[in-house]
Amino acid sequence: MQVLYDLLIEPFSAPFMQRALLEVLLLAVPGGVLGSWIVLRRLAFYTHAAGTAAFPGLVVAGPWGLPPQLTALACGLGLAGGLSGLTRTRRVDLDAAIGLGLVLALAIGVILASDLYESGSGVDRLLFGTLIGLGTTDVWLTAGLALVALGANVALRRPWLAGGFDPASARSLGVRARMGDWLLLALIALAVVAALEAVGALLVAVIFVLPAATARLVFVRLTALQLASV
Repeated sequence: MQVLYDLLIEPFSAPFMQRALLEVLLLAVPGGVLGSWIVLRRLAFYTHAAGTAAFPGLVVAGPWGLPPQLTALACGLGLAGGLSGLTRTRRVDLDAAIGLGLVLALAIGVILASDLYESGSGVDRLLFGTLIGLGTTDVWLTAGLALVALGANVALRRPWLAGGFDPASARSLGVRARMGDWLLLALIALAVVAALEAVGALLVAVIFVLPAATARLVFVRLTALQLASV
């Protein structure tokens, strides 16, 4: 019993380990709820791009004296708005637009980190996160995100389903699929920003895509898929 205590309980006696555990448990909620929509709507590439798009915002946050979550969210919402505008006429493929935005954001972030803000940028932490270095504010931010994700899943379930499976008929049924699509992209960007401090810009897509993609192999119904993903 002492061995089990030393392995499973004692490590979490430290406050920073407790915050890390709580952060992981809270991230499971938006990771599962939004992850199911990401997999069903084939937005895995966009999720990865949203994390990369936040990289320039994280780089300039420190030198400019701004909250990193705010600058990262601005970049993420900028990507979502840009993609929505580029794909509005269906002349530009979504994946092509995402790839362009990903490369552009990563290039800008690298240039800013290496040439303009070389000192104190903390590029390793920005890219890969630091789970054990989280503060209380980060945990509260994730808790708020979990509530928002659950509320949006209930309120926007119909337009998200219509826009994903039958967008041509959605308008005739009175469903504003275009607005629902933009809100989904914006919410994914918000979720990515909330998870950046824990897992970093390059790995953030894993917590949203991998659990849902694995559960999708077993479950067909949306509710079961979301519960299994969490």
